[in-house]
Amino acid sequence: MQLVSYLNEGRDQLALLVDQKLYDMDRLHGDLPGSMGMFLNYWDDVVPLATVIEQKIRKDHFKNDIALSIDEVELLAPVPHPTSCRDGYAFRQHVAAARRNRKVDMIPEFDQYPIFYFTNHNSIQGPGNIYCMPDHFEKLDFELEAAIVINKPGRNIKAADADDYIAGLMIMNDMSARRLQMEEMLLNLGPAKGKDFSTAIGPKLVTLDELAAFEVSCKEGHTGKAWNLSMKCFVNGLQVSEGNVADMDWTFAEIIERASYGVTLMPGDIIGSGTVGTGCFLELNGTGKLNNPNYAEQWLKENDVVELEIDALGKLTNTIVKEENEFSLLAIKKNVK
Repeated sequence: MQLVSYLNEGRDQLALLVDQKLYDMDRLHGDLPGSMGMFLNYWDDVVPLATVIEQKIRKDHFKNDIALSIDEVELLAPVPHPTSCRDGYAFRQHVAAARRNRKVDMIPEFDQYPIFYFTNHNSIQGPGNIYCMPDHFEKLDFELEAAIVINKPGRNIKAADADDYIAGLMIMNDMSARRLQMEEMLLNLGPAKGKDFSTAIGPKLVTLDELAAFEVSCKEGHTGKAWNLSMKCFVNGLQVSEGNVADMDWTFAEIIERASYGVTLMPGDIIGSGTVGTGCFLELNGTGKLNNPNYAEQWLKENDVVELEIDALGKLTNTIVKEENEFSLLAIKKNVK
């Protein structure tokens, strides 16, 4: 299934997406919830019913007069109100390139265990405008990622069982204000203000059954599902990045195993993959300057249009907008010489 949330009379409305048409879940059947939050909380109960109804729609057994074109609505994040948001560090290529560009050795701990950080789940958004303050434009960056959402409570989940806790995949753009990020991480804490202003996901959540044809073997020595899904980023129509979800070294299952250790994961928890190799300007600029000292760095600017594409997951489009506010944290730093 493909699941979408959109704005309907001031609230988030869950809809089934079939052939670019939206069918409100709660209009399809009285036992189906109208929000993604409720759908995730009753996942095992409602998915079989929704699957049967989707099959009937594809066989023209439902009237089209209850359907909306996806182009007629304002799309929200597929999971508009996540219970938490973690972001992983799963692509070795990205980590190795970033460290090489800083002229430091690859950190051996990367191959020992997957890690993640928490970001602001209240700043999750879908397609559309990303509003940035002045400090955000100091080396503003995209990050090309995939993400999952948890579909049932679980604690101390083993990697071998963890794929059953994944509702589906979606695109994630983990926006980054690099100057804020790098400054605060000098204190060995964070990332915080460099990350918490916006994380975009969408435009839809695609369930694992629909991705079965794309499944491939995970990396040797790892456990869990992997998918051959091409990933690309375009800025103002020009391609700047390319990778593949199958390039993940740590699987989502293994990240779930670590995240759930001594902690109960909840329906609605989002977990990102981390940045794919070449999947951000920070890495691309570093590689460019390593190869050419005169390389001109590129960062996102006001009015830039960022498009992330992943096979089978669609295209997530966001526009960078300057907030009408000149307040700057960087300007009020103390004891600056």
